[in-house]
Amino acid sequence: MSVKNIEELFIHELSDIYSAEKQLTRALPKLARAADNPALADGFTTHLAETQGQVERIDRIVEMLDIRLKRIKCAAMEGLVEEGKEIIDSIDAGALRDAALIGGAQKVEHYEIAAYGTLAALAKQLGYKDALKLLLETLQEEKATDEKLTMLAEQGGNQRAAREQKAA
Repeated sequence: MSVKNIEELFIHELSDIYSAEKQLTRALPKLARAADNPALADGFTTHLAETQGQVERIDRIVEMLDIRLKRIKCAAMEGLVEEGKEIIDSIDAGALRDAALIGGAQKVEHYEIAAYGTLAALAKQLGYKDALKLLLETLQEEKATDEKLTMLAEQGGNQRAAREQKAA
């Protein structure tokens, strides 16, 4: 990766999160199927539709700025998706798996929050006002998803996992 200026950094970071979002669109249906709690499964399905909208926003930014994304694979998201697969493969279906899936999903959200925050700061610095609006819209969605995951964990998901462990 040879980045020589802030505009190239913006394009690189946008390319990276585009790859991350594309990987996530493939992972979310698997997470939804693996979730035992219907509210968690619905949350993953809802976030899939949101993620597809976020990909479309990136496409709009690319078009409005007349830039070309780099063909890169987001290694961070690749690792987070792999962690999700390991959860599914190593923990039996039930509350404990759901708790682990929530934790993994929050790692994803925190990564995305950091990425979109960085992109918003770069867009602001570059004067990309229209792109900034779209990036901030996505950033708010990511924060809202993180809050929903926290509520799922706090409203019984983690307690259910603890109860199941004690009963075993």
